[in-house]
Amino acid sequence: MRIFLAGASGVIGRRLMPLLVSAGHAVVGTTRSADKANMLRACGVEPVIVDVFDGSALHKAVAAARPQVVIHQLTDLPDVLDAVHRTETLARNSRLRVEGTANLVAATRAVSAHRLIAQSIAFAYAGGPEPHAEGDPIASAAGDEPSAVTARGVLALEDAVLGSPGLAGIVLRYGRLYGPGTWNTPNARAPLHVDAAARAASLAVTRGAPGIYNIAEDDGAVAIEKARSELGFDPAFRLKD
Repeated sequence: MRIFLAGASGVIGRRLMPLLVSAGHAVVGTTRSADKANMLRACGVEPVIVDVFDGSALHKAVAAARPQVVIHQLTDLPDVLDAVHRTETLARNSRLRVEGTANLVAATRAVSAHRLIAQSIAFAYAGGPEPHAEGDPIASAAGDEPSAVTARGVLALEDAVLGSPGLAGIVLRYGRLYGPGTWNTPNARAPLHVDAAARAASLAVTRGAPGIYNIAEDDGAVAIEKARSELGFDPAFRLKD
């Protein structure tokens, strides 16, 4: 399978590349940094340096890759969480979910790729009984509070991925990531090891009907039965480094 991995040099992308390559896929991966291109090559991935906000350049990159599947693992988050700048960080990441996703969806449709897999989050549900199932509502997007800014980005991303005619869109609502390169610990609510997150994306290349899947550990916060049964997801999965 030919795969275009947007965000290959990110936290999940770095763990996902070896899974895709070992499964025999031909992968083109994006990074915004020329310094990271060699790291992608070392993983067996063809690097392309492109900014998702540059719609024209992104379209050319996707067209050149001729992918059958596109995977959206893009975020705009710092390596270290800075509480002082949390509001600005969330706003930047929300903008990427809105504008960057729209550009990626347009480029994906232009080359007639048949499947788009995108990362979302499993901790943006509105209050209510737990565990939250995929059909439960997302928190309110009204207002300027950080939770509303995040909700607007999540809703825009998911609507773009799932609402494009002719495109099989799969949304992976990830729990709070822990493991290499992440901010959280296994004690966070709805935790998810970064390796298990990457594994879910690799499984979704060939498995699962279009729709939303909660991807997290089974701590009672979100229901993961759908991902287990349709994707074969196992939250205990770890890479063998």
